[in-house]
Amino acid sequence: MKMENYSAVTEFFLVGLSQYPELQLFLFMLCLIMYVIILLGNSLLIIISILDSRLHTPMYFFLGNLSFLDICYTSSSIPPMLIMFRSETKSISFIGCALQMVASLGLGSTECVLLAVMAYDRYVAICNPLRYPIIMNRVLYVHMAAWSWIIGCLNSLVQTALTMVLPFCGNNVIDHPTCEILALLKLICSDISMNVLIMTVASIVLLVLPLLLIFISYVFILSSILRINSAEGRKKAFSTCSAHLTVVILFYGSALFMYMKPKSKDTKASDEIIGLSYGVITPMLNPMIYSLRNKEVKEAVKKVLSRHLHLWKI
Repeated sequence: MKMENYSAVTEFFLVGLSQYPELQLFLFMLCLIMYVIILLGNSLLIIISILDSRLHTPMYFFLGNLSFLDICYTSSSIPPMLIMFRSETKSISFIGCALQMVASLGLGSTECVLLAVMAYDRYVAICNPLRYPIIMNRVLYVHMAAWSWIIGCLNSLVQTALTMVLPFCGNNVIDHPTCEILALLKLICSDISMNVLIMTVASIVLLVLPLLLIFISYVFILSSILRINSAEGRKKAFSTCSAHLTVVILFYGSALFMYMKPKSKDTKASDEIIGLSYGVITPMLNPMIYSLRNKEVKEAVKKVLSRHLHLWKI
């Protein structure tokens, strides 16, 4: 096949979920409501963690990073997706597609590392409580958060650049609601073995290794909790980890399904729904999980709201 016979691709058409025209309005309203909840919930968590001095700890610093990350992640994908649901053309420019892929892949990779960092924080807090303030000092936890962002961004830039420089040979119909790297690789008409290799290595480093570190951390955490004599003490210790563990299960469950399952040429509706949950439902549930399952956050929310309502009445 001679690639020079094909004109360069300048835009892509996102046709994911468009095979259900009767659901477009429903999906638009559903994603819009979820997006508003994501913005409000995660913004509230960030504001609360800044305003309440009791939450100026490594755990809530990481949680603030996670909330900010979820806002950025969804803002890179949901607004364009909403436009696609109500548009007839469903097109996105080549540059716009590349930027969307950089943002979503980078932020998703960052979250993988950040969740592992948060697991280490819980491990130190429960297994070495007396040394916790010394080990998790400000310099260390700020550096850990910063490196989570740096690693995620580097992975995203490398994978996006290696994908977008390849020839598409006129193929510009993406069977996905967003510019997702797996969907784009299916359009490329040259050898993608290097891309697959790099993606596999990245999946192992950024998905499997952090998950393994989280698993090892929780083995030690559970071992320490079971050695606590009082039932109240065990309950209190586990309550500090249960929210993080729930978020890990939600995030890694959908992420592993998307990136570690056998690849096929055709995108199934189930894959698109899983991708939608990965990009929308998980960030929406994160602030709910941390606020409903965390006594300190609930008390901080009540304190800040009562203070501002009192000032408003005055």
